Parts: sequence; C-alpha cells; structure tokens
Amino acid sequence: MGEKIKIWTRQDASILDILEDEGRYIAKREYIERKMEDCAKYYLEVYSWYTRKASEIVDKPQDVKYPIWVSVTSDFMLQQTPDTVILELLVDKNLVIVTDSEKWGRIVNLWYVPLNKKDEDAYDKKLEDYGISNHSNAYMSSFYPQLKSEIIKSWNRLFDNSYSLSDLKQGTIWEVKKEWVQRVIR
Repeated sequence: MGEKIKIWTRQDASILDILEDEGRYIAKREYIERKMEDCAKYYLEVYSWYTRKASEIVDKPQDVKYPIWVSVTSDFMLQQTPDTVILELLVDKNLVIVTDSEKWGRIVNLWYVPLNKKDEDAYDKKLEDYGISNHSNAYMSSFYPQLKSEIIKSWNRLFDNSYSLSDLKQGTIWEVKKEWVQRVIR
C-alpha cells in the first residue's frame, strides 16, 4: 500500500444503498444520462475519450466504463445539493488521476486545449479564418474533420502536468469502495 490521500465526491444519495448492498460503486451510463439529460450524448463521447486515455495512466477494473469525479482539496469540494451526499474518501494516492479543471472545462465544452496564450490565439485565428465562431462548432460540424481532429488531439494535454491553465485541480477514480468511506456529509 502506498501513500493515502483524502478526496471528496458528491453523488446521488442512492450511492449509500449501492455501497451497503454491493460494497462498491461504479459510474454507469444510465447515471450519466439521467444527470446530463439533453447533453448526455456529448458527455458520453468525452467520458469515453477520457476513459480510454486515463486507463493508460491508472489501470481500471474491467467492468468500469466511466470515471468518478472527485475533489482533491476541501476548498474545491462540490457542495451538497438536494438528494445528494458528499463522501469523504481515503484512498491510495496512485489511484487518483489529478487534472487541471480549466483544461477539463475546455474538453467538456468541446474546445481546443492550448499550450499557452500564443497557441490559443493562433488556434482562435485559424477558426476565424474558417469563419467559425467557436471551438464547439468546429467539433460538432461534419465540415471540418481536420479541425475536430486537432481539437481532440489537444485534449491529451489534460494529462500534461508540466503546465496548467488554472490553479484548480480535480481528480477521478474508477470506483468507490465501501471501506474507503471515512465520512458521509448529508
């Protein structure tokens, strides 16, 4: 066993029954569809991309299809909303993939993840030259496969910790085990 860290995850309150009955919770497609509603198609695309890439960093159990999002500091912990609980977990540090939340925010919005301000300006200029008003239009349009490819390729920068776009960090784990739960905030 390695170094342990404390993390937090906000989940639907039904997670408590799942943990009690099964001893383990994993994210499922239907949970994402229920939570994201009309946007679920795009989230599932991005989550599938993330799962493929992140599983190269931390092995995932074979039955896992999607990540579970966690806060890696109490300052950045998601707050409770109706019908949710916050689980405070103690896990092996090597099970948590920590990323820059600004980079992830760009990915879920289907945007290009720049290396720096100069790179961002150059990509914005490229879109302008194509007459495209924003990054997500380039991603969703079937008319710009090269631009979409560049956007997706830029997402690999999410895992490049040599630079950040923000100071806010978040993480993912593949599962929540009952024995990891230190506290339930209701």
